[in-house]
Amino acid sequence: MTSNPKPKTIGELRESGYEVLPVRQELRRNLIAKIKAEEELFPGIVGFDDSVIPQLENAILAGQDIILLGERGQAKSRLIRGMVSLMDDEVPIIAGCELNDNPYNPICTPCKVRIAENGDNVEIRWIGHEERYAEKLATPDVTVADLIGEIDPIKVAEGRYLSDEFTIHYGLIPRTNRGIFCINELPDLSERIQVSLFSLMEERDVQIKGYKILLPLDVFLVCSANPEDYTNRGRIITPLKDRYGAQIRTHYPQTLDEEIKIVEQEHTRFDDVEEAVSVPHYMKELIAEITSLARRSPEINQRSGVSLRVSIANYETMVGNAFKRSLRLKENSAPRISDLPAIMASTTGKVEMESVEEGREGKVIDELIKKAVINTFGRYFSAKEFDAVLTRFEEGVIVETGTEVLSETYAAKLPEMANLKEMVQRIETSDNPAAIASAIELILEGLHLNRRLNRDLSGGMIIYKG
Repeated sequence: MTSNPKPKTIGELRESGYEVLPVRQELRRNLIAKIKAEEELFPGIVGFDDSVIPQLENAILAGQDIILLGERGQAKSRLIRGMVSLMDDEVPIIAGCELNDNPYNPICTPCKVRIAENGDNVEIRWIGHEERYAEKLATPDVTVADLIGEIDPIKVAEGRYLSDEFTIHYGLIPRTNRGIFCINELPDLSERIQVSLFSLMEERDVQIKGYKILLPLDVFLVCSANPEDYTNRGRIITPLKDRYGAQIRTHYPQTLDEEIKIVEQEHTRFDDVEEAVSVPHYMKELIAEITSLARRSPEINQRSGVSLRVSIANYETMVGNAFKRSLRLKENSAPRISDLPAIMASTTGKVEMESVEEGREGKVIDELIKKAVINTFGRYFSAKEFDAVLTRFEEGVIVETGTEVLSETYAAKLPEMANLKEMVQRIETSDNPAAIASAIELILEGLHLNRRLNRDLSGGMIIYKG
């Protein structure tokens, strides 16, 4: 059985009974259908199910334009792009129209002229999501022409009169008619440009230059803003802010598990790394814990936020360092505590310090790593459980660790370390030497930071002793 071909003219569209909905009603209808079907609305968005997403649902059901307010790295852009899935897969427009005109009710003069001449024989075209969504990063050099429109000098040079509407080159917003338009970092738009959005927000039309035309656009407007920019570097002028129906506050993951889930979802993958490196869960916790501590640290500027990209980049760096070891030692590998100094490079560029003291960044990040190790160790162990192990150190046992130490070397030390094997098995049940080496380093460093074990540094090696 073959499906009916899609209508190709306005007349065929009428005969099919197709109904053209305003974009807000289209979004509402599809959202309602997804809610009834209990479908996941924003796949890949973690931690917003009980906070941000219900507010987004309310705004869409109310047909309100939206401001997403949050620090960097809080998935604001991803949320906005996810709204595209609430639009129909395809909608009809008048073929060749710059403004995605509704075939039943065109708003631009060229389309009106064509329909006046050809009636229902005017051809239509079907467009998908990608042609109904546009976004613009707000920068100081953005102009009204970029967003709304301008006289096209080429068309004037071709002989058209300035008074002719056909000389207009439409900006991004008119070209997104019947779709979603996003402005990222709205406060960075100059106040003069923000004023140009007033008519669009309230009367749902735009005015271009001195032309006596009003374009009743059908555009769903969403923007993002960083609270720091909102109050300091830039601002959203009050009349424009008043025109947005909903201001929704985003946030960082509220648990380590949420942060880990996002990291696992977003980090860059390479097949050869996946085969050579296995990452224990406690090392993932440790990476997430570093970021969590950074978000509470008085040494770090919290107004600009500590992005999720910190966790993702640190995870990638840690795994990359472990992979490098697997290449050099020709063995499978797992990230270790001794790999963590490598994340200095992936952290320093992503956090802003309160103090400008030279060299302070490294000290702050080193302290965050130590606190994260203590907290991660403390979730699995108590230092009091290692009295037998510590006795062996007092009797002269020495353990050398480091990024270049073979995994088998760690495993070989277990028989002379009292009940350390049983403690390792609490967090690592496999017999994989690389995983055992990782667990031993966590335990030894945890004991050292709990002041139960001494540690010396020598030529890139870490030496633990009583």
